[in-house]
Amino acid sequence: MFSFFKRTSLPGAGEALPGRPDPIPTATHHHVNGAPLAGPYPDHMRKVIFGLGCFWGAERLFWQLPGVHVTAVGYAGGTTPNPYYEEVCRGETGHTEAVLVVYDPYEVSFESLLRTFWEGHDPTQGMRQGNDVGTQYRSAIHVFDDEQMQAATATRDAFAAALKQRGFPAITTEIAEAGPFYFAEDYHQQYLAKNPGGYCGLGGTGVFCPLPTTAATPSGSAA
Repeated sequence: MFSFFKRTSLPGAGEALPGRPDPIPTATHHHVNGAPLAGPYPDHMRKVIFGLGCFWGAERLFWQLPGVHVTAVGYAGGTTPNPYYEEVCRGETGHTEAVLVVYDPYEVSFESLLRTFWEGHDPTQGMRQGNDVGTQYRSAIHVFDDEQMQAATATRDAFAAALKQRGFPAITTEIAEAGPFYFAEDYHQQYLAKNPGGYCGLGGTGVFCPLPTTAATPSGSAA
């Protein structure tokens, strides 16, 4: 989005910034629905972290879904603790821009969230989304249990087959166990609700994501 130098490879060992011990200041509550961003969440809620390009538009995609309790934007999958936005954009921390989605499994299935994720961006582009270039724009799903991992990989394989039929290259999405999620600065949270005419770089492939029967359906247990 901005004119930082755009790295297209993750920092190697010893290259990432050291970061800081304390979280950076951010909002306490969701600008749209008023729920606490960092919890506490109701016991039966579950969590997942998605990266699909610029997190402004990505977050709006999910907070609009019925059954989603709260969303927040932040940084995931990197090395530097408690990074600032500018550090992430320069590729000095290894993070991708991400959306934490807290959802009620009794109201929305994990597979539905995955379909929204896959269809909401182009997961074949590596370290970019459209004109947004850099490691912070890479596609990612960070899960909290084996059930989510199985569903994420099953839907990836199903969507990869659908994309291949339409001439797209292989999916590059990073699917991994969730590590630390660092909440982004206050002004990034629910940015497009505060700035309705703001930038949204989301662009899907136009390919429908089938849901395989092997994808696990989450139970009502808490994440």
